[in-house]
Parts: sequence; structure tokens; C-alpha cells
Amino acid sequence: MLVTSRHVDEYRAFLDLTDDDLAGRVLDCSAGASGFAAAVNAAGGDVTAVDPAYDDLDALRAAAARSEADGAAIVAAHDQRFTWAWYGTPERRQALRDEARRAFLADLDACPERYVAGSLPALPFDDDAFDLAVCSHLLFTWAHLFDAAFHRAALAELLRVAREVRVFPLVHQGAGAPVEFLPVLLDELRGQGHGVEIRRVPYTFQVGADRALVLRRRPRTAPGEVQHPDLR
Repeated sequence: MLVTSRHVDEYRAFLDLTDDDLAGRVLDCSAGASGFAAAVNAAGGDVTAVDPAYDDLDALRAAAARSEADGAAIVAAHDQRFTWAWYGTPERRQALRDEARRAFLADLDACPERYVAGSLPALPFDDDAFDLAVCSHLLFTWAHLFDAAFHRAALAELLRVAREVRVFPLVHQGAGAPVEFLPVLLDELRGQGHGVEIRRVPYTFQVGADRALVLRRRPRTAPGEVQHPDLR
């Protein structure tokens, strides 16, 4: 998979994030070399980034340097499935990615404690450690590598550490085909009492990838308390 340097402006668009959304404790899960944590923290926010790549920072720096070429190859292979409406031009997209990579590398050197090695579906954080967890370009987009059981466990883990979860995109990478098991997982989450919303977002690049999943965890019950069966 790619270790991509996505820009904070991209995050805000494809996850429909407002200043209020970013006012609490935020987790960027499988953050790669994105500049999201660096930018939000520089503005006074509180973002922790987690990624298995943080186990080997030298390898991460090398992967970040070559990731744009790898990502460009995916776009080129499916060029009819991408639009430049949001970015304007390929050059603007590249400029955002370059800026994000520089911000990430500088922040990684200055504040390494913000970048925690870990991976789904078992994150190294306590229950309720975050108000919001965001997960971009891992779940669903790589569904040809990770099956429904992995996604089920990953979403449960994100809901364990955060009361709200946002995931983008919801289609396969490249061709943008629907993820076959997505509707079943959403029905399961609703049945467990979680809030489930498919939200159209102000971002277009991959055709058909214009919606994010927004999950809100059901209220936790106190020890010994019985939750009413109709509570959702």
C-alpha cells in the first residue's frame, strides 16, 4: 500500500471537517506521511497520528518520497475514473502533496511523540481516548486486500477509542467499484445501536467517491446497567 502525503485541505474536504470537528482530541488512523496532524496541531489543535509505518522512520521517509509516483500510476491506469474538478490541475494536486510531505517530515522531527506506531484492528490507545477518529484511504478502498471480518473489527476498534468515526472513501481504489460487504456492515452497526450516516462531501477526484461514512458510537452503559432494547 501507499504511504501518502495528503494535505489538511484534502482532509477537510473529503471528511467534511469543520473547525468545531477539530476542536477536540482527534486520531488520524493510518496517517502515513500526511500533513494533517502537523497543520491542525500548529493551529492549536490536538491530533495524534497512528500508522504501522512509524515503526521504521527511515523506511517511512523513503516511502513518502516515492509514494506520489505510485499514486500517479493508479490514476493513470484508471484515468477515465478521475476528475480534476476539486484540484483544478494535476500541478495543484502535486503542490498540495509536496507541502503536506514537508510539513509531516518537519513535525515528525520536532514532535515525534505525536506519531505512534500501531495498526488496526488493535490500536495502542485507551477506551475513549479521542473525540473523533478519522481514517482515510485505508478501509473500503483496499477491500480487495482486507475482508469484511477485518473491516468489522477495525470499525469496532475505532468506535472503542473514539465516540465519532469518519471514513473516506467508500469504494475500491482505482476503478471505484462498490464494496460488496459495505451495506451488510452498515446494517450490523445500526443493529448495534450506533449512529450511521453516509454523507456527501465537498470533494471529487475519483468518480463515485464523493461520500464519507460517519459513525457515532451508541452511549456506553455503566457496569450493571441494562440498556433498553429499543435504545438506538
